[in-house]
Amino acid sequence: MKYRQLGKTGLDVSVLSFGASSLGSVFRDTDEGESVRTVHAAIDAGINYIDVSPYYGLTKAETVLGKALKDIPRDKYVLSTKAGRYGADAFDFSHDRIVASVDESLARLNVDEIDILYLHDIEFVPADIIFNEAIPALKRLKELGKIRFGGICGLPLGLFETFIPRVEVDCIISYCHYALNDTSLLGLLPLLEASRTGLVNASPLSMGLLGTRGTPDWHPASPQIKAACLEAARYCESRGTDIAKLAIQFSTSNERIPTTLVSTANPANIQKNAAWTEEPIDEGLLAEVLAILQPVHNRTWVSGRAEYNVGIGGDDK
Repeated sequence: MKYRQLGKTGLDVSVLSFGASSLGSVFRDTDEGESVRTVHAAIDAGINYIDVSPYYGLTKAETVLGKALKDIPRDKYVLSTKAGRYGADAFDFSHDRIVASVDESLARLNVDEIDILYLHDIEFVPADIIFNEAIPALKRLKELGKIRFGGICGLPLGLFETFIPRVEVDCIISYCHYALNDTSLLGLLPLLEASRTGLVNASPLSMGLLGTRGTPDWHPASPQIKAACLEAARYCESRGTDIAKLAIQFSTSNERIPTTLVSTANPANIQKNAAWTEEPIDEGLLAEVLAILQPVHNRTWVSGRAEYNVGIGGDDK
């Protein structure tokens, strides 16, 4: 497993990291024992960065992850969680709620300190709430020694263009913008690198777009994006490979992107994902898949308030 530095934090993180959302049964019903074994398998495979949120499974993911982490020395992993989003339409970025949320997360996770706390999906609230309530809460939590670093996350890339020049942000999580079908995150890298902001790239499979099963009805991508991604996945299958392998290799191979989050509650899957990062990418197949996806390249979808859905990447018309 390779490791890269996460911005100015000084943290060295594995190029493939573990997203614990699956432990909250957000994609399928999961077995707690299997979930715990998956976390242990991730650590054994060299993965040292784990991300979670109280939103995933309505605190289930944090609770199960906490049980898994009890048996792992604290210096073996970098841990991040989130605050501010607690349900599909439940947001509270007030100062006091964020501070209380961290205390709740610490108890569920069985740790004394969280390495990174992200404000979760901030595109759904007005900017002044983040500036006046949430960012000061991150500062207070650092002073209290409950978190080491603070960050923001969300879908629209315009979100980061709005906040990074104006507030102290140690890290961001961006998802669905550095994958085979969408590399618009590259346009944000100069801003991140100039400010030495740590970058976590999430969802190299674009929330399930890049797979042969087809996407669920709730997926916000347009029919055109879904069709192209399905065609690419089936093409890989016809060539005797899994598009997930190509996608993970593609995302983790970029030296400018410190780490890419993947989520699973299956020990064999995380071991397989980690092993793929050590294998050379099939450049010929990659070129063919990128050609299939070219008609929808960098096409995305709206998330949250309109003012954030402008700029890099645009929205899907």
